[in-house]
Amino acid sequence: MQKNERLSSLLRRYEELTQLIQDPELVKDQQKYRETMKEYAFLSDIAVVDGESEILSSQIADAKTLFQEEKDPDMRELAKEELRELELRLQDVEDRLKFLLIPRDPLDEKNIIMEIRAGTGGEEAALFAADLFRMYSRFAETRGWKFETMSSNETELGGLKEIIFSISGNNVYENLRYESGVHRVQRVPATEASGRIHTSAVTVAVLPEADETEIDIRPEDLRIDVMRAGGPGGQCVNTTDSAVRIIHLPSGITVHCQDEKSQIKNKAKAMRILRARIYEMEAAKAAAERAEARKTQVGSGDRSERIRTYNFPQNRLTDHRINLTLYKLDLIIQGDVAELFDSLKLSAREELLSATAS
Repeated sequence: MQKNERLSSLLRRYEELTQLIQDPELVKDQQKYRETMKEYAFLSDIAVVDGESEILSSQIADAKTLFQEEKDPDMRELAKEELRELELRLQDVEDRLKFLLIPRDPLDEKNIIMEIRAGTGGEEAALFAADLFRMYSRFAETRGWKFETMSSNETELGGLKEIIFSISGNNVYENLRYESGVHRVQRVPATEASGRIHTSAVTVAVLPEADETEIDIRPEDLRIDVMRAGGPGGQCVNTTDSAVRIIHLPSGITVHCQDEKSQIKNKAKAMRILRARIYEMEAAKAAAERAEARKTQVGSGDRSERIRTYNFPQNRLTDHRINLTLYKLDLIIQGDVAELFDSLKLSAREELLSATAS
């Protein structure tokens, strides 16, 4: 494959980093070391696939020579068959390389704050919100990601009216960014005596978590109220002014945290959520300006869009954006969602590849 300018540039950078990571001085600056190793790992994948392409191209050239020079009909047929197989393998490798060369979204590596809220369906919607929370938390465990509940509002039957939590680790946003939207569930509720199937809805929002240096929030733009926490939570939570509500006056965004016994901890969590919501708002505005005329099939991030249906009687999950149907809802709801997330990522990358090629 003819190397384009971007590929050549990335391979040169890979050679530079190969030398740099051998420098013992690099380890002394841990931040720089982590950033360098992350870039090196990404470029290593490109270098490996490019190497496979080079080897296959050389083998194809040899097979073509053999086919052209061989006089024996049987040997020519074998050479022809080998040539066909090598060309198919090369096409597969070149496709993989094209995907790797798509410029990565800098948000992909970010940690996230996820918000799950029960919508239409009353108690059944709250119970399904709890199911989704367990699904995401179990998937996070399989990836070795760190999981922290920031705010929650439980129902008496164990459902969740609302829960906000953070997930941190490698490429969290890349894997979970397409979860924003309305999740519809069809099943017989535990509260339904007649056995009728109900349809309920839950809203999910995925916010890339912003660093303090990325979002400048002025103290004079905030109104901070402290109050006594309500709901279940134990003696200390309910008898002290530990709950915190922060209102960002310019945007009107309001955040409320009361899960911790400490007012300081609740304020810190509320500020993290606030930064993430402001960051998402600014990122959405910038994305809309860049692509006003083009809305992608996957990943618009519109939390009012119905993205998926979970049909329990049929053990079926359908993602409406990519027309994917999987008949293993029992496994998916337990956290076996890698196939679903990989399909969404692949579809988004194919769209991006098509857009950059046109």
